[in-house]
Amino acid sequence: MEEVESVAVTSCDCECCGLEEECTDEYIGGVRAYFGGRWLCGLCSEAVKYEAGKCSPRAPDVEEAVRAHMAFCRMLKRGGPAERVAEGMCQMLRIASGRQRRASSSSPSPSPRAAPAHHRAPSTLSLRLV
Repeated sequence: MEEVESVAVTSCDCECCGLEEECTDEYIGGVRAYFGGRWLCGLCSEAVKYEAGKCSPRAPDVEEAVRAHMAFCRMLKRGGPAERVAEGMCQMLRIASGRQRRASSSSPSPSPRAAPAHHRAPSTLSLRLV
């Protein structure tokens, strides 16, 4: 018969995204030590490690990467769904107007036989919410 070892588990909220994870106290201590006393979930910690590795050619600056990632997460959390939809629509319109400007400056003028605007296929715009 195998013995089962009981391990104390603590619940922590990520200081970047707010995700709650249950981890051992030993693991929590290691994460806090690496990230300057902050608790980061697994996904945020990987993002910060990646960012720290590309911050500069000098030694990775983990603190700088943590601050940048926390700012990114705050940006994603601000406002509710309506604000995010509005931001997405503004971004979509900026992209579409940029395409329209480029197309009108690079394409020749339409021939007299071109179909009227109301007979053209509708353009498709996509919206990606974060």
